[in-house]
This record gives sequence, C-alpha cells and structure tokens, in this order.
Amino acid sequence: MAAPTKKKKKRGSSPEESGSESADEEWVGPLPSQALHLKKRKVLDFEHVYLENIPSALMYERSYMHRDVITHIVCTRTDFLITASQDGHIKFWKKTDDEGIEFVKHFRSNLGVIESVGVSAEGALFCSAGDDQAMKIFDVVNFDMINMLKLGYHPGMCGWIYSPGDAISAVACSEKVSGKIFVYDARGDNQPLHVFEKLHSCALSEICLNSVYKVIVSTDKSGMLEYWTGPPTDYKFPKNIEWEYKTDTDLYEFAKCKSYPIGIAFSSDGKKMATIGSDRKVRIFRFLTGKLMRVFDESLTMFTELQQMRQQLPDMEFGRRMAVERELEKVDGMRLANIVFDETGHFVLYGTMLGIKVINIETNRCVRILGKQENIRVVQLTLFQGAAKPAQAVMTMEMKASDNPALQNVQHDPTVFCTAFKKNRFYMFTKREPEDTKSAESDRDVFNEKPSKEEVMAATQADGPKRVSDSAVIHTTMGDVHVKLFPVECPKTVENFCVHSRNGYFNGHIFHRIIKGFMIQIGDPTGTGMGGESIWGGEFEDEFHPTLRHDRPYTLSMANAGANSNGSQFFITVVPTPWLDNKHTVFGRVTKGMEVVQRIANVKCNPKTDKPYEDISIINITVK
Repeated sequence: MAAPTKKKKKRGSSPEESGSESADEEWVGPLPSQALHLKKRKVLDFEHVYLENIPSALMYERSYMHRDVITHIVCTRTDFLITASQDGHIKFWKKTDDEGIEFVKHFRSNLGVIESVGVSAEGALFCSAGDDQAMKIFDVVNFDMINMLKLGYHPGMCGWIYSPGDAISAVACSEKVSGKIFVYDARGDNQPLHVFEKLHSCALSEICLNSVYKVIVSTDKSGMLEYWTGPPTDYKFPKNIEWEYKTDTDLYEFAKCKSYPIGIAFSSDGKKMATIGSDRKVRIFRFLTGKLMRVFDESLTMFTELQQMRQQLPDMEFGRRMAVERELEKVDGMRLANIVFDETGHFVLYGTMLGIKVINIETNRCVRILGKQENIRVVQLTLFQGAAKPAQAVMTMEMKASDNPALQNVQHDPTVFCTAFKKNRFYMFTKREPEDTKSAESDRDVFNEKPSKEEVMAATQADGPKRVSDSAVIHTTMGDVHVKLFPVECPKTVENFCVHSRNGYFNGHIFHRIIKGFMIQIGDPTGTGMGGESIWGGEFEDEFHPTLRHDRPYTLSMANAGANSNGSQFFITVVPTPWLDNKHTVFGRVTKGMEVVQRIANVKCNPKTDKPYEDISIINITVK
C-alpha cells in the first residue's frame, strides 16, 4: 500500500485560509477497499485431462430411431444402452469396442405409456413401469426379460434400491396419485416386501440410490427430500450420514422455493448430490451433511436477460427456442429432464435451451456447450466414459505391462446419448464431429425402423407423382419469378406447394412480411402472418435435406412457428441465411426473375409490422 501523502498549503495564504483548507483537504491516500486482498480464482488441477474424457463435438455424430417419441434413456456399467419410447417399446444397444453402438434386442415392454425406468448400480438389472399397472424386470447382460410384477395400481416412479452384494434385488415403486412407496423383490412375486405409507404426503418425483453409502433418496412434488435405507437395515433412517434433524441441513430449499427435484444424480464417490428442479435451477448438495454447495440458475428469465446483455443466438432463433421452452412447460415435458455427473465428480451435464451444458462445479464455470447449433431441445441424457470392455478373457498384469501394440489399442470413446423434445430419435455426441453434412451419402440420421403400412401405402399411391412438379412460375403484380422445385428431396413440401398452386389457393395473397436485405414472405390468406394451412389441413413435418441449405440468395423455403409446424406460408431469401438451416425446409431456388424479387424486397414497409405500405400480391402460380 502506498504511503499516505499530505497536501501542501498554497503560497501566500493567510492562517485563516489555511485553517479552512485543512478542514476540507484531509489526508490523501488509497481507499480502504483498495487494500483488500483479491480472492484467488479457484482452479481445478488437471482439468484438461478430465475434459479429454468428456465429449467435445459441437454437433451430434449419429442418431437412431424408435417408432414413437423416445422418453427415457439409460447407460449401464455393463456397456449397454437402453432406450424406451412412449408407446411401451424398449431397445437394447451395446457400446462397441471401437466407435459407436450396435443394436441388440427389441421388446414390447408395456402395453401403455412407460412412466419410469431404472437400472441397478452394477448394471445387471433393468426395470420399466408403465400405466398398464405392470413392472417388467430385465437381465441386462443377457438382454432378456426375467420377471413381470402385476402392481394393481398406476405406478409413478421406480428405482433399484439394492447395492452390489445384497441378498435381495430390491426395487421400489411409488403410486402415481399418492406418496406410497412399495418395495418388491425383483426376482420374487407380486407381494411387496415393505410399504412406506406416510414417508411422503404427495406423489413422488424421484427415487434414487447412493450406492456408495447405501442410502436411498426419495423426493415428492411438495419439495420434500427423504433419506432411508433398504432391506438389509430394515428400511430405517441411515446412521452413516452427518445429520439427524432436517433443520440442520439445506434440504428444505425446494419447499422454500415452491419447487421440487425432477432429477437426482450422485458423484462416483457418493459425496455430492446434484439435483435439477422444476424451477429450472441446478442445485449441488454435500450428501452427508445435506448442505447446499452450488446453485446454477437456468430459468427462462435468466436466458432472456443473458440474451439482452450479450447475444447468445440470432433473435429469430432465440424466439423460436423460447417458444419450444414454453411448449415444454405446457405439456410438463420437464418432468423427464435429468442431470448426470462425470466419472470424476467434478463436472455435471444437463440439457438447456442452448444445448447440453458441461459445468465445472469446482470453478463454477461452463466449460463447453454441446449441440448449440442443432435443432433439438435435449431433455434426458446419459454419459458413457472409458472404453467398452471387450468380450475376450481378462488381461493379466503381465499382459498390461508388456510392450505389445495389439494390447495397447484400447481407445476411449466418451459419448453423451440424449433424447430430445417431441423426437422419435436419440442422439450421440462424441469427440468426433459428423462427416460432411452437406453430402447425401454421409447421412448421420440412421433409418433403422421399417416404414409403417400407412407410410408404404402413401409412398406407393399411383397419383402421388402426378401431384408434384419440378418447376413453377410465380406471377406477381411486379413481375414473374421462375422457381426450380425439389420433389425428390422434400416430396411432401413440394406436393403441398403444387396442389395449393393448382387449386388457386395463393391467388390474390399479398406479400405480408418484407425485410430488406433478408427475405420476402407470402402464403397467408389472412394477410396477417397468422393464417394458412396445408393441403391436408393443419400442419405437417419438416423435410430437411443435407444438400439443400440456405447457403445462397433466392432460396425458396417454408415459414413456420417452430419444429414441424409448416402450413402454406413460404419465403424467398435475398441473401445467404445459414442460421436457418435445419429450421426451415428448403424446397426450391429462383432460376429467373431475381430482379423482381429484389424490387419487392426494396419496397417501403411499416417498420413495426414489416408490411408494405402498398400491397404487392400474387396473381397466380403456374405449375409446369
């Protein structure tokens, strides 16, 4: 700290003046705040080594499909991946020794919606509970169903509560409408071993085992967390934790915030407990003391403020993602969200509107975001780390110590597998970026399901090809625009455009939205931007193709209000707009009449509504 200095008196000043000056001008020096020692920024030693074993690709490498929307996904310690869709189907996949996964077996597990799934701590058993009031038990390693329990009530949450070495393979299941928890022997009959009548007062939101301390944590929708044990200790309150009364902990945090946990995860050493709440806040607790370590706010309000302070996404894309988030809350899609630890316990991963966040909980930093530019909203995820164990004999110490290159060829392939909102696919994020997504040969979305009877019939209808064409002329009040169409790459979109055009649907429609230097939009019969429907009535799905991108001006593309919401509105760009790729279906290009498009784009418009002051309309469209 610099030595304080005293101000000098002015020359020729009287004693009275100098007295008044000395009253005003005291000792001058650094302020007390400047003397404070700055807090050292926390550093995680060897962080780069840990991050080497976490996926880093910005885009997903592969995706595989179910017939219906995939709701649950889990990875086991035995290198299996299990996916479940809302129609009751379950698929087993095996992590291969080198890269990727391979399909193993397919089950129709439940006759209705699958409410909850669980995998045991050592990865040997898997369970699924559905609204057909049944729970199915699977042997993971032999991928076979070994038991079926008829519950007699609608199940809510289920979870394995036994630790490796326990005599009974105990599984817990809650009743959907109450706080009752039933404990069963997974290899036994339908009679419960134990029933918790009054542990919770309302429906449960999670049942999770900390296998290190052999303690089960259950949570309900009133925000209450309870610790208890399994059959070996007669379901009593655990003795190996460091609190007796819940008032000594921070476990009332959820009830205080009027929220409840929708996902719980434990670190590999069992000392940390990560939760994601219905209020979209991530809370990290010390498991033994119940004390709160960290809180990360992932609420929509926080994202909106962040976007205003420092733009994270283009405004149009941010608005689209916010609409998806509101829809996610409307249908209670957040109940399926979860959070996972990496194998070191220093990082947590969870899905947000920006992608999958990887957070270093030691330094409070977001170290990477996976899939930020993808058109998916990740909901549930699971992390595979290390290398898949080969099926050969176990390696001895001598084999490991030897200098044999064949034995050293074990490649670690960390992979995040995730589900997405309203998608019948699950996605793989690895350390490898996908191959060139613009070429048709390297399609990363694998079609591993046979088409349904309806899809086959629709594809083989005789009148199908006659309804579409590969070119059209849009006759406007400012001139003609010739367009080339792509019926092979996006048949449904081109069919919608051609049938509407032949029926005269677009006749008289005005260009209701024009943004200079961006695009011109039309196709709404109301002229407000809020109307229009497809030839089938309502909306239809997107048809993205890797060779059709918004990489050049004069691109013909569908307008929408989010994923799979195409109607009749379309637009023509006047500049390259790559941020619209995989969000709007490209179905044509302007081949002649570019100057007409430019003239329309340059007309004077209302700055608030982007609507031209003078109407420009379509006379009709000729389909060739």
